[in-house]
Amino acid sequence: MNIKRLKTSQADYQSQMDTLLAWEGVSDDQVNATVKDVLKNIRQRGDEALIEYTNKFDRMNVASMSELTFTQKQIDDAYNNIPLDQREALELAAERVRSYHKHQIMESWSYTESDGTLLGQQITALDRVGLYVPGGKATYPSSVLMNAIPAKVAGVKEIVMVVPTPDGVVNDMVLAAAKISGVDTVFAVGGAQAVAALAYGTETVPAVDKIVGPGNIYVATAKSMVFGRVGIDMIAGPSEILVVCDGKTDPDWIAMDLFSQAEHDEDAQSILVSWDAAFLDQVQASIEKLLPTMERKDIISKSLGDRGALIEVKDENEAIEVSNFIAPEHLELSVEDPQTMAKKIKHAGAIFMGRYTAEALGDYCAGPNHVLPTSRTARFSSPLGVYDFQKRSSLIMCSAEGASELGKTASVLGRGESLTAHARSAEYRIKK
Repeated sequence: MNIKRLKTSQADYQSQMDTLLAWEGVSDDQVNATVKDVLKNIRQRGDEALIEYTNKFDRMNVASMSELTFTQKQIDDAYNNIPLDQREALELAAERVRSYHKHQIMESWSYTESDGTLLGQQITALDRVGLYVPGGKATYPSSVLMNAIPAKVAGVKEIVMVVPTPDGVVNDMVLAAAKISGVDTVFAVGGAQAVAALAYGTETVPAVDKIVGPGNIYVATAKSMVFGRVGIDMIAGPSEILVVCDGKTDPDWIAMDLFSQAEHDEDAQSILVSWDAAFLDQVQASIEKLLPTMERKDIISKSLGDRGALIEVKDENEAIEVSNFIAPEHLELSVEDPQTMAKKIKHAGAIFMGRYTAEALGDYCAGPNHVLPTSRTARFSSPLGVYDFQKRSSLIMCSAEGASELGKTASVLGRGESLTAHARSAEYRIKK
């Protein structure tokens, strides 16, 4: 297994790091043109175009949207049909996600100044949210939980879920997760056409206020194009993990933690940072030993070979510097005192502290959201949460005295900007 080895002391370290972190999975002209055409057709022809695209891209043969709309009985049957251990696991994960996100709820607030002027902030939930879930043979019930539950906790009245069913393949776990999460409506549509339907609305699919959830390059491109018409969560890149280890964790554990992201797809990125060179050798040996046992060994091998790295730093402080530069989606601090180290971390989507906290726990059932910023966007972005489904409105109510005093200042500033109507509007309220 050929995995890149880097040392921060080598002369070309920074250029090597820049190359390692670069990801060019962006839309090309062909993708942009295709998505634009899809958006235009859905906007103009609604259900008719949505059915045409679904039949074409998902190899379906349906004549009406009723055939692409899951009934409550179908959703209930899916919930009842999955094995008991899967149902119990989904229920437990959902409860943990719900409990965690309840702590994020923002409340309205206000205060009254001495002259009677009231200022504050009013919090309201979005009315309707669209949730995109990848479909077909892929199984992403955890994605349903992580996107839908925070929305419901925030107070969103209606969640509309879209999930493609190529060749008519329906995933019962995904539908079961929708039931557990409180999703209101589920349509068997996907791709850019589903994003367009959610953004613009059709005769059957209601227009939403925000679209969340992962998808392929066509879905991501469509989300970027409808942004402004609706809100979106983020444009996510490949999954990432950065492990910082002091050399005292079982190297097999660390190797498997690196595998856990590498198995997502060939573009995923797994990086280990340590100031113990001998430990990096041990992890390398564990990778070689364990890789043949993995079901997705070909994907893991390509991911680690193309975008993985074992990085030797001089000490713990330099490891923190490297971590903050990378700004990883997932950061494992597999060290003796992870809580102290965590306080020095400025940029990370989620921080997993201690030797026993595998990133996989966060993917499924720890409680915090697994929708996280990728591709170094953790420098300015945060995990998906309740706050993404709530809005803030400013509250201003002036007393007569407050309006008179503030009007004097507003008048000066308004005339200074040559906005006379602004100034005169404020001046009308000034006491003579």
